[in-house]
Amino acid sequence: MEIIIVRHCEPDYGIDSLTPKGWREAELLSDRLSKMDITEMYCSPQGRAKDTASLTLKKMNREAVELEWLREFKGHVKYDFFEQPIRCWDMLPSYWTKQDEYYSREDWYKTELMQTHNVEEQYKWVIAHLDTFLAEHGYVHEGGLFRVERENHDRIVFFCHFGICSVILAHMLGVSPILFFQGFVMQPSSVTSIVTEEREKGIASFRIRSYGDISHLYVADEEPSFMARFCECYSDDDRHDF
Repeated sequence: MEIIIVRHCEPDYGIDSLTPKGWREAELLSDRLSKMDITEMYCSPQGRAKDTASLTLKKMNREAVELEWLREFKGHVKYDFFEQPIRCWDMLPSYWTKQDEYYSREDWYKTELMQTHNVEEQYKWVIAHLDTFLAEHGYVHEGGLFRVERENHDRIVFFCHFGICSVILAHMLGVSPILFFQGFVMQPSSVTSIVTEEREKGIASFRIRSYGDISHLYVADEEPSFMARFCECYSDDDRHDF
């Protein structure tokens, strides 16, 4: 089985839709995806993900099933210097790298910061739904592997968001999502492929075949969005903080 995870195109967060550039990205993305043999498509209920999916669905004359757990990850933390809780993946490297717990799939959400709000609750809710989904498609999560109850070559597409993508990938690989939150750039409209490998009969593991691919932008000379990134050098005028 292959799961293709698509991050929504460049967003206009104020209206939960896409910017004009985002709509151009969605068109180029639809050219790419509509040529694929796709078994099923699923989408976050949020507008920017649905708008991203809409052009692909129209070209293929298909519909996507909305899944509530594919919405942006709702795990938030509370800092003393912010009035409201903020998303849990915004941490400075000098902070999180000092704590070994953030590298652990079992302990990352037990840290003092992650316990300040609802991270553990939201994380366990998402992975419970993900495991149910995978079991319904033939792969039952057991420890760090998956028992194969129905092997298949299905290709499934998720249209969703950076935070939830990171949680999904980390859980399927058996690692801390902090490594994805902090170590991987998933630019708007990017395509990630994760596939099963069954090297032992009845036992499957997942491996990422490609991550954050935006070749559909490059072939059309469409500059990738900077929205996923922070400044390359501190002296740059680009994003530094939250």
